[in-house]
Amino acid sequence: MTDDDGVEFTDPVGAVDVHYDDHGAARAALVVGDDPSFSTLLFEHVADILEVAPYEPGALYKRELPCIRAVLELAPRVGLLIVDGYATLDPQGRPGLGLHAARALGIPVIGVAKTPFRTATHAVQVIRGSATRPLYVTAAGGISDAWAAAVVASMSGPHRIPTVLKRVDSLARGLVSPSKLLL
Repeated sequence: MTDDDGVEFTDPVGAVDVHYDDHGAARAALVVGDDPSFSTLLFEHVADILEVAPYEPGALYKRELPCIRAVLELAPRVGLLIVDGYATLDPQGRPGLGLHAARALGIPVIGVAKTPFRTATHAVQVIRGSATRPLYVTAAGGISDAWAAAVVASMSGPHRIPTVLKRVDSLARGLVSPSKLLL
C-alpha cells in the first residue's frame, strides 16, 4: 500500500491494545503484520505492567502510553502503529492517544475508535463488511485521515472490527495466548 505521497509502505505494522485490571495493573498486547492489511501476521507479544497511573479524564495517554512503550520494547521496530481510540480529538488537531504516541515514538499512528467522540467531527467513518455502525478513524505523524481510513477499510477480516484488532484486544484481555509466529 502506498501512503499519501505515493511512497510504498513496506515496514512492519503494529496494532496495540491495553487492558486494565481491578488491582492497578495492566496488560499491553501487540500484533505485528507484514503490511497495513495485516494479511500475514509476523509477531505477537504481551507485556504485564504491574503498576499503572490512575485514570485522569482528558489525559488517557498518561496511563496508556507507558504500557504501549513496554510492549513495543519487546518487539521488532514497526513503521506504523494502530491504536484503539482517537489520534486527534478535533479538527484543530487536539492530541488524543494516537498523536501522543506518534510524537513519543516517532512513527505514524492510526487511531480506530468504535464510538463517536463529540468533538471529533473530522474522523472518517469507515463501514466494513455488513456492519451498519462505522468505525471512526483519525491519524497522526504525517499521514492523512483519508489514507488511514483506506488502511482500516483494507484490513483483513469480514466484520466491522478488523481481525487484528479483535486479536490484539483478546490478547490484552488474556482471553488467548500469543501464538508463535515468524519472528
